[in-house]
Order: sequence, then C-alpha cells, then structure tokens
Amino acid sequence: MWQHAGRAHAGTCMTSKRLCFEPGHKPKCLVIVDDTAEWDRAVYYASRWAIRAGGGVVMLRIIEPEQRTQEWLGVADIMRAEAHEAAEAALDRAAGRANGIAAITPERVIREGAAMEQLLAVIDEDPDIAMLVLAANPGAEGPGPLVALLAHELGTFPVPVTIISGALSDQSVDSLS
Repeated sequence: MWQHAGRAHAGTCMTSKRLCFEPGHKPKCLVIVDDTAEWDRAVYYASRWAIRAGGGVVMLRIIEPEQRTQEWLGVADIMRAEAHEAAEAALDRAAGRANGIAAITPERVIREGAAMEQLLAVIDEDPDIAMLVLAANPGAEGPGPLVALLAHELGTFPVPVTIISGALSDQSVDSLS
C-alpha cells in the first residue's frame, strides 16, 4: 500500500521519473476509453496532440471486477470474458478513430481493478506518459465519473491532466491542439 493525497492505494510507490523528453523516448498521451459518450473528444485531442508533439497515444480501458461468490464463479468467468471482448471492441473503435485523425497506431492497455489504482499504475509503469487527457460531459448530470473522481486527486496527480469539453467540435479541438 502507498499513500496518494491522503488515500491508501494498493501498488507501488510512484517514484518513477518521467522520461518522455529524454533521448530515446517520446512523449505519450494517456486516454481513457470508457462507455461515456465523450470519450471521442479525448481521443481526438490526444491524437492531434501526438501529431504536433511528435508523440504517441496510449489508450486505457479499465474493467472493474464484479463481486464473486463461490456458486457464481462460472457466471463471473463468462462475464469477465465478455468484459474483455467489449474492452477490445471499444479499443478497436478508438484506435481506428486515432488512426483516421493522425495516422497513428496507439498503444492499447486493458486493466482490471479499481479505476484510480489502475490509472495510477499505468502511469507509473510507463515513464513516457506525459499527460492524461479526459473529456467532460457537457450535460447537467455532471462531467462524468472519472473526471469527478480525479477532481479529488488533481493536486497530487503525477502528470498534467487536460480535460476537454465534450461539447467541442473537431474544428474547435483542432485550434487547441
């Protein structure tokens, strides 16, 4: 266990230095591909950023595990396999979008576990990740679950976080990235 912003997280201590601009490395944007409608805005921005920065994009899909009981293990295994299939399909769509925008092939990562723990672990494991890009829901229901969760962690987050409005058009994002 280690501490991050006063909260305990399972995993290793975030001591790895960012190497994204060192010789032999290139900066990468990390994008979360989830089930929200606005994930496309984050992928679009990250892909445009990758062109301008000469960097890459890492796409992360997090599968939060279901509670398992002994009598339902078979069903849980089927649900886990289906979740992995859905994750692959979501990453296929997002990678196709990134390729269409920037002619890049993003890295793809699927992780299982609590969202914040997995997000921090991926950043810790890849010293070339220079930024996390998220998109916020423009609706009255709030910015989205991950943006809301991150709001409590931003002061101690290990990389800069860019939050793109889900209401921005491609042309608006082009002028910002």
